[in-house]
Amino acid sequence: MLTFTHDNGEFTLDVQRVAIAGWAGRDQAGVQHHIDELKLLGVAPPSQTPLFYRVTRETLTQASQVAMLGGEGSGEVETCLVSDAAGTLWVTIASDHTDRKLEAVGVAESKQLCAKPIARHARKLSEVIDHWDSLEIESEIEEAGKTVRYQQGTLAELLPVATLMERLPAGIAKDGSLAPDSVLLCGTVPAIGGIRPSPSFTMRLIDPQTGRRIEHRYEVEELEVVA
Repeated sequence: MLTFTHDNGEFTLDVQRVAIAGWAGRDQAGVQHHIDELKLLGVAPPSQTPLFYRVTRETLTQASQVAMLGGEGSGEVETCLVSDAAGTLWVTIASDHTDRKLEAVGVAESKQLCAKPIARHARKLSEVIDHWDSLEIESEIEEAGKTVRYQQGTLAELLPVATLMERLPAGIAKDGSLAPDSVLLCGTVPAIGGIRPSPSFTMRLIDPQTGRRIEHRYEVEELEVVA
């Protein structure tokens, strides 16, 4: 069960379905860039774009500390759509934290292995849809004791909400939209300097028209891989 705060209070979500939109860039050159950077890690290219990876609802967490097996995982900032029990769509931010070593074996399997941290605050989609493309997403990591910018872009780089809704697989769609009690991670932007792990991950969704932000930070507890 997740709880989200918003301007007029809060709501809880008994999550039933979770999907992650992969290779969801609007600019095919940008999609290819992400494919290429993952190829360097041994990840096979997708069979089609976009792809919607299903993961279990238990992967979602609003905790500020998460445990990950081994040290091969890294975060990815993603705008996240949440459909509440009534089917109202909300916007928040989430991290598609992924085990990069396992990703070379199977992308779907690697996504299922890791927790998916998600923020505690949300805004109604109707409040931002008219300036959706101007919304900014960014992330930061720790390197050598310093905070480093890891990702930065706008939602103009990713597929529009309407396009994602049209292409949703049957298991998570209802009446041309995201099914109630569902969560959809909507894609990411390239990493600056290449994909790499970090002991912490900070992500933000910024509305430049109002200056409002949704932010979430989590630390990674690395669990030993016992042979």
